Amino acid sequence: MAARLGDSAAARRLRRCSGGGWRVLTFAMAAVAAAVVGLLGWLLPITSFSGSSLSPISEASPKASLSLGIPPLPISSDSRLNFSHVTLVSAPPPVLVPLPSGDVNSGFVGREVMVDHADQKSSPVKPKLIAKDRDRDLIYAKREIDRAPLVSDDPELYAPLFRNLSAFKRSYELMERILKVYIYQEGTRPIFHQPDLKGIYASEGWFMKLMEGNRHFVVKDPRKAHLFYLPYGSRELELALYVPGSHSIKPLSLFLKNYVNKIAAKYPFWNRTKGADHFLVACHDWGPYTTKEHDELCNNTIKALCNADVSEGVFVRGKDVSLPETNIRTPRRPLRDIGGKPVSQRSILAFFAGNMHGRVRPILLKYWSDKDEDMKIYGPLPNRVAKKMSYVQHMKSSKFCICPMGYEVNSPRIVEAIYYECVPVIIADHFVPPFDEVLDWKAFSVIVLEDDIPNLKDILSAIPLRKYISMQTNVKRLQKHFMWHAKPVKYDLFHMILHSIWFNRLNQIQAEQ
Repeated sequence: MAARLGDSAAARRLRRCSGGGWRVLTFAMAAVAAAVVGLLGWLLPITSFSGSSLSPISEASPKASLSLGIPPLPISSDSRLNFSHVTLVSAPPPVLVPLPSGDVNSGFVGREVMVDHADQKSSPVKPKLIAKDRDRDLIYAKREIDRAPLVSDDPELYAPLFRNLSAFKRSYELMERILKVYIYQEGTRPIFHQPDLKGIYASEGWFMKLMEGNRHFVVKDPRKAHLFYLPYGSRELELALYVPGSHSIKPLSLFLKNYVNKIAAKYPFWNRTKGADHFLVACHDWGPYTTKEHDELCNNTIKALCNADVSEGVFVRGKDVSLPETNIRTPRRPLRDIGGKPVSQRSILAFFAGNMHGRVRPILLKYWSDKDEDMKIYGPLPNRVAKKMSYVQHMKSSKFCICPMGYEVNSPRIVEAIYYECVPVIIADHFVPPFDEVLDWKAFSVIVLEDDIPNLKDILSAIPLRKYISMQTNVKRLQKHFMWHAKPVKYDLFHMILHSIWFNRLNQIQAEQ
């Protein structure tokens, strides 16, 4: 009996001990399961916009991808069930991180770079997922623009100025809601971070000043950026490094090459896309040529250039941006003298005055200087003429303002003509007019081939009065898109430049519906 009681007590003690062990084991298993669920929730982003309801990842097509090698999006409608876009990276020694390689038009070709674990301040997976989120933002924007709702009339935008008002309006809205830009802080003055706001190269300086002072688009965390700005001045580059009389810009090109190599070595962002999500803004005539020593800078980077010449093999239409050349005489009053006479008071058919350089201007003077009373074509404006009517007054009093190329295809007269409400006549073969990707230049300008200079008066005289009035009205409506403001306003020149950079970045995306 005692033995049985002892056995029973021992059994009870064993059962009590076993029961407690099972409870401990059960709690431990539950804790592990909760930790795994929490980890997966952290690794797998649910939407492509943090804190935004713009677009869940499931809306993007599984076939959509960046032309620079972005992996396909998840197939399942629930992003939490898709593990194909998660890379599990083993700890310490080195980590192998796949990066896209190949040229701008290639598909995804994986290559691996060695990253020392000691240099990693956080998990290597998280930045990679952030980068993919940024790419998905762009894919979403591209698809939204492609299916933009029809806009036939808008109180802020004049439809005849645009190739496709609906696409422009939707693209601009998405830029305001989505776009984030990181500005590299590397580089010292005067070449970097020192905007020049005066003269014929002022466009690059004004953009730099307004971009660096912006709080809506600019982010301090480069992982959140869709675009990366290289904040140098091409005019300051010339002043600092060009040796007068050397006839060589190679020192300038090598300087930029070394600068790009420096940021590519310091940050992972350049190498991720081979520079395709980086951009520069340069108004000097040499702007395109100073990129040639660095293949990726020249071929992949979005270049906003005043010298938008497609014949040189550097400016690529649809990728690069034609930057308006604005001649700012008084930075504190950039819009000084804007406006012009009404059509009925424009007594001069066509006007030009300027220095004789380049291939076009001598031909223009050969055929039209002192040849016709209706054609006021000069070299530098003679003093005897200027005493009666200034250069600006001539533009305000002319129906057409002739804008021939100089040494290069660009000319500040195009924007001057717009400011003074004179229909610009562009004579520069191979020139891409500013914002050509969104503006319809036929609606407010005349483009004349260089070979047609002998027929210039006939071409202009053949334009019916009703059409001319429409074109001149369009020029006045266009002014707002070419104006600098100390504090940028919607649809002004700063925003138009940034929009074209954004829009052309989206043009590099291939998204199958």
